[in-house]
Amino acid sequence: MTRRPPSAAVLVLHGGRENGTEPPPPGPLNLPGVRMRPFVRAVVRATRAAGEDVLVTQVRYAHRGWNGTRADPFHDAVAALDALREQAGDELPVVLLGHSMGARAALRAAGHPLVRGVVGLAPWCPPGDPVTQLAGRDIVLVHSNRDRTTSPQASQSLTARARRAGARTCMVTVRGGDHAMLRRAAVWHRLATGLVTGLLGSGSLPQPVGAALALPPTAEATEATLDLDLDLDPAPGPGPGPFQDRTGTPR
Repeated sequence: MTRRPPSAAVLVLHGGRENGTEPPPPGPLNLPGVRMRPFVRAVVRATRAAGEDVLVTQVRYAHRGWNGTRADPFHDAVAALDALREQAGDELPVVLLGHSMGARAALRAAGHPLVRGVVGLAPWCPPGDPVTQLAGRDIVLVHSNRDRTTSPQASQSLTARARRAGARTCMVTVRGGDHAMLRRAAVWHRLATGLVTGLLGSGSLPQPVGAALALPPTAEATEATLDLDLDLDPAPGPGPGPFQDRTGTPR
């Protein structure tokens, strides 16, 4: 029996290294890939609970690093999107969920016709990276204020540059987190899942995030920057749930 194409898709892109032309190690030895498995499981649970037929899969990299102008994981992401387009057609909505180097690849690949939005976790956002490909997309970056591997200030700057280029952008700060997303891990998982399902339309975005995305292109970066603990409050519980704004109103 031929499987019906999914109604939407989430492509997950794990982190890597600045340089490394060797392939990623297999299975559990690929720690950046393992780090994203809880996010995959959480998004799958949430979309199934919503009754949505959403494909959630990790992008496979041919090489371990970004490798300068080669931008290897960006090309891997585009190849995965092209394969989805061939399988499911031009109307399949896709959200890219990336961490660190994977978030950089997601942002670069966001100009693909299938992509509706990007959720970048602790993204690597060098100042010279392009943003014109983000026009018309929803971009939410999540960064710890204690990240010492990638820069939260660079993420905030990118949201402003991308907004001026025609994107709808927002940044959420996770106080006390870390680059590997091990500190406050459950919060990272729940927040990312809520953002992904919200951008797909399988759930509702937190009201403050929706308001930030709706700001005009001239808005300052700080206007579209939210504090997880002050502006958003992921609902308690073992699994992904709805969000509350600071007034306690479910969203």
